[in-house]
Amino acid sequence: MDGTAQSPSRRPDRRSRRRPETVATRTAPARRPSPDVRPRNRRPVTRRVEPASPRRHAIASPPNPPGVAGRRTLPHSPTGRCGAGEPFVSTLDTFGVSAALTTPFAADGTIAVATLVAHARSCLDRGCDSVTLFGTTGEGASIGEAERAAVFDAFAAGGIPADRIVCGVAAAAWPDAAAQARDGLARGCRAVLIPPPFYFKNPSLDGLAAWYGALIGALGADARDVILYHIPSVTAVPLPLELILRLARDFPRAVAAVKDSGGVWADTEALLAARGDLAILVGDERDLARAVRLGAVGAISGMANLRPDRLRAMVDLGRDDPGMVELVRALLAHPVTPAVKALVAHMTGDAAWGRTRPPLEATPAIAAAALADLYDRVFPVA
Repeated sequence: MDGTAQSPSRRPDRRSRRRPETVATRTAPARRPSPDVRPRNRRPVTRRVEPASPRRHAIASPPNPPGVAGRRTLPHSPTGRCGAGEPFVSTLDTFGVSAALTTPFAADGTIAVATLVAHARSCLDRGCDSVTLFGTTGEGASIGEAERAAVFDAFAAGGIPADRIVCGVAAAAWPDAAAQARDGLARGCRAVLIPPPFYFKNPSLDGLAAWYGALIGALGADARDVILYHIPSVTAVPLPLELILRLARDFPRAVAAVKDSGGVWADTEALLAARGDLAILVGDERDLARAVRLGAVGAISGMANLRPDRLRAMVDLGRDDPGMVELVRALLAHPVTPAVKALVAHMTGDAAWGRTRPPLEATPAIAAAALADLYDRVFPVA
């Protein structure tokens, strides 16, 4: 939940990369989920680096510095590098559950940093594999650069490892987006979550490809673990499947995953069928379990602020959770980020969580009380 309107006994085989034109014209065979439970597998997936094709840089973008063409040079750990022809190790293929952290604000409007650090630690302790900072649920577009740096520094001081943090990017100008991504990667973050430019509406596919290409090119040889963020209900700029596959082909060392928060099952199904080496993450909990049964590998979820244990069963086992779906449907009847914050305030008893930063407004008291009643019914205290 982030503002959007299993399985066989082993993880489904990863299919080899296909050319977009082939994917677009073929009909994917129907795949039926097995009722068996898939055991959790946290081992990295190793893939062999293929030589770069001369077609890899056909988009209109600045030339990439050495090290960007072909599959990304950095493994998950920012302390090591793969040489040319060495196996490439990706841990996004075993992504798991990441809490799309909400951001608490003090009465004066500043970020309640200590509260945020404690909440992040709680999410990790309750079963999250990582936490995501500055995403949609975290009001990332309302948080300034100095504030971002202060939060990162506080997380480091609080003992939260950088490789358990996904860095959300929220900027419409590609140089600003690149600066945010570069900072997160330099700090050792597990990945960077990058939505499209959200100010100009109806950009062409070529224009979007050039924007992402300029951003990735600016990261140079350090480009790695980019998660493309499809959330058209917020950005009003969708990421078509053709664009996703094009960016994965042109920047395979950088583009590692897609977060699908579109909330349209037919689109999610098509993305899963065409995914190739991409890790698919789901932002809409209503579709999470069945997406996992078709090969999705995790979620960046606002609901993980509340009940990561319930999301674990959905992600690890592909198990449907009717109660979770009922609560998500109720949240979608309201502006979602303030509604999630209202539930975090209810769960913690701390009113700071209910505050938002303009232009968002807090959920009205009557609506917040109704959501709290539903939460207590769906997730009763043992």
